[in-house]
Amino acid sequence: MPTSVIMPKAFALTPEQVVRELRHLPSAPKILPRLKRLLSDGNSSMTEIVELIRLDPGISARVLQTANSAYYSNGARCSNVDDAVNRVGYNQVYELVAYAVASQVLVRPLEAYAIEADHMWLSSVACGLAAEMLAGLTGEDRDVAYTIGLLHGVGMLAIDEWVLRNQPGLRLASHGFPREACEAERNTLGFTQAEAGAALLRHWDFPAAMSEPVRWQYFPRTTAGHQRMACLLHAAKWVRSTVCHPNSPAPLPLPDTWLLQPLRLGAPQLEHCAAEVQTQLYAISSLLDSSPETTETVEFPGGTREFDRDVTRPDQS
Repeated sequence: MPTSVIMPKAFALTPEQVVRELRHLPSAPKILPRLKRLLSDGNSSMTEIVELIRLDPGISARVLQTANSAYYSNGARCSNVDDAVNRVGYNQVYELVAYAVASQVLVRPLEAYAIEADHMWLSSVACGLAAEMLAGLTGEDRDVAYTIGLLHGVGMLAIDEWVLRNQPGLRLASHGFPREACEAERNTLGFTQAEAGAALLRHWDFPAAMSEPVRWQYFPRTTAGHQRMACLLHAAKWVRSTVCHPNSPAPLPLPDTWLLQPLRLGAPQLEHCAAEVQTQLYAISSLLDSSPETTETVEFPGGTREFDRDVTRPDQS
């Protein structure tokens, strides 16, 4: 049975080397830091935002798909990115593009971790939603938090591809939140997926405000300059693990109080966040159902809404 294999001491593999050797490195994530800069600049125009989105055909297609959903379209279809962005709205275009990026990058199985594509995607989206919600409670930037949560496990994709080429059959066992596969990764590679993920984000030109929290997600109070967002990501991962594994035999212990202290968060906020994220994930799962029907009525607190089944992220308002 395949298992972890410890690398020879002379083998000096680094996260940067793993990233450099990636053969199928997607370019879509590079759009996110550029889009964030445009949206943060009060002098940016919608034309500049549209031109950036149009650089990637896959992202353009996803934006159009969502703009033509039952929720946004009111029966009127649009056929170009300009109309789609205007229909979705300036305030929601970032999370829409971030989701489109995730759909291209994160939907793949990870053999080295024995993770199915659906689970990788679901846990990434759950963490993004949780981070965004916790950012709203703590005064952090919601777009930045959503991106960090969404891409927190991207290092596993880099490691998985490296393993498939260089150590086929290697398996990196996870022990779940909070340390996950850290022990197996360090024993076999010399670093964790968090370090590989940060290296990959740097390669995609993400600022330190996004790459460093990913790097320190397992030890969030170790980083001096990005402690709050790293702690927020750690808390979001607890929410992710709670909602993605609802049938665990025992409740997942809360994150250490010391790690929640910089955010002034406690059990009530995390548990409420978990309940809200679970509601949103249920809606998303319903939308991904393979039923031949074209629309789905989803229950939300306060009423129901109808969405196209091919739209994978409903509005959260």
